[in-house]
Amino acid sequence: MAPPLKRHVLAVITGNALEFYDFTCYSYFATQIGNTFFPSAKPLVSLLASLAAFGIGFAGRPVGGILIGAYGDRKGRRPAMLFSFALMGVAILAFVFMPSYAAIGIAAPIAVVAIRFVQGIAVGGDVGPTTAFLLEAAPESRRGFYTALQYSSQGVATLCAGAAGFTLSKLMGPQDLQDYGWRIAFLLGAIILPFGMMIRRSLPETLHASEASQAPFVAAPRHWRTIVLGFFMLGSATIGFYIVAYLTTYAQKFLHMKADVSFAATLVFGISNMIFSTLAGILSDRFGRKPVMVIPRALFLLAIYPAFWLIARERNALTLLGAAFVLGALGQMAVTGFVALSEALPKHVRSASLATIYATAITIFGGSAQFNVTWLIGNTGDVMMPAYYLLVATAFGLVAMMMMDETAPVILRRRT
Repeated sequence: MAPPLKRHVLAVITGNALEFYDFTCYSYFATQIGNTFFPSAKPLVSLLASLAAFGIGFAGRPVGGILIGAYGDRKGRRPAMLFSFALMGVAILAFVFMPSYAAIGIAAPIAVVAIRFVQGIAVGGDVGPTTAFLLEAAPESRRGFYTALQYSSQGVATLCAGAAGFTLSKLMGPQDLQDYGWRIAFLLGAIILPFGMMIRRSLPETLHASEASQAPFVAAPRHWRTIVLGFFMLGSATIGFYIVAYLTTYAQKFLHMKADVSFAATLVFGISNMIFSTLAGILSDRFGRKPVMVIPRALFLLAIYPAFWLIARERNALTLLGAAFVLGALGQMAVTGFVALSEALPKHVRSASLATIYATAITIFGGSAQFNVTWLIGNTGDVMMPAYYLLVATAFGLVAMMMMDETAPVILRRRT
């Protein structure tokens, strides 16, 4: 099979990047958003309320995963991707122009929670169809590379959100950043909405009528083991992603570092995410999925405690940026597990299964991660809590990866 056209790949990963840009941006500007919509005499309470609203977005993901993912298995990958992208666009614009608590009172936080839920539906519904499209459109020998682009696009989102936060924090004072600076960051992402819709409309379809599912969600019992292992792999990986992404808020709020230095960590994390997610996909096409996910994950486990210990002790830019790069590089090579999960699932339920497993794992583990570590630090006073939390999650994910079957065509051919 010929490789997909570059514009088709660009259409998929651009839309995916925008949707994750929104979620990542919220994570970075959690303090400012909390003060705008959830004001409190106690700053920690305001931040916790903001992160709780952030978590609501994750609650919408399984809904999107089941409904939009199943739509992608029944009607095709392209219409499902178009619908999820349009839904995300409406939610982003509503959030950008939402009046503050000071302007409309209690209606503001209620509306924000509703918007976050809709955004969660859009993101949860998009992952399955986009990943299925990339896997199915790719030549067999390059499935790892093309499927890894789904995660690489998240790195692009992280990098862009970090660049926006860093630039705005350099150009604006704290009060301006609080009043309207964070809105500019979200609006920058919304600019590409019309272009994203146009290029997604040009996508070919990779699901043929004879392959379409006749049921909204079907997974044979023989795939239950894969689903359970995938659930723990993705849950572990998403905790890793959001804890490392949390370094911005963590450095500002608990280590009292400057905003521009904290936002610089997001730039480094985004770059490492982009590079090493793609590298993992390429290597997995040559050496197999298991070694490329297990070895870096074991190294990630070993790096967690020293990295956070150095950040907490030194509290300087070099240590923060170095730790963000190392943790981002090792952590994001877990993308290979997502490739293996995608290959292990049958085509007629791939979109719904991927979206639902991914969304459920992220809802339970990712949506609560930043809130949980903030609460733990606030109640214990121990700034090493993110490290402890991440160590446990990574250990579970590593065990699941070790139990996963090899799915890379190059390795399976050698065994036959």
